[in-house]
Formats: sequence, C-alpha cells, structure tokens
Amino acid sequence: MRWITLGLAVLLVLVQAELWFGKGGVPRMVELQRKLAAQKSTNALARHRNEQLAAEVSDLKEGLEMVEEKARFELGMIKPDEIFVQLSPARR
Repeated sequence: MRWITLGLAVLLVLVQAELWFGKGGVPRMVELQRKLAAQKSTNALARHRNEQLAAEVSDLKEGLEMVEEKARFELGMIKPDEIFVQLSPARR
C-alpha cells in the first residue's frame, strides 16, 4: 500500500513540474499573454490610423475643401489675389 501512495505522489510531482517548468507551462502562458497585450495595443493604433485614413479618403472623394486644404498647407499654394503671410515662432 505504501508503494502505491509513493508512486502516486511521484507522478503528481512530475505532472506539477511539467505544468510549472515544462514547454507549455505557466511561464510560457505568461509570456504569450504579454505578447497578446502588446499586439492588441498595436492593432488598436493601426485601427485608429486606418479610420483616419478612411475619413480622409472619403473627404477627398466627396469635396474639394480637403484638396484645397492639403494644397495650401502641404504644397504652399495660394489663390489668385490672396496675400500670403507666414508667422514664425517668437524667439526666447
């Protein structure tokens, strides 16, 4: 009877050792959870950027205001009979 109890105790220790220190054990699970959280954060940032780009594309397709705004700020274009004024930041 004592050998059976001892054998079962050894098997229990082996199973627990595999759970805590094995290839698919707790440390691996914690590492995968950390990676998953980082990937979710990256995906959220990418999703936000995609929404911004989709809104910009929609604006470009629907109206000329966005095209005009981009031409003014990115290319420095001005309309005829406009006066261009550029302000520089104050020096300290």
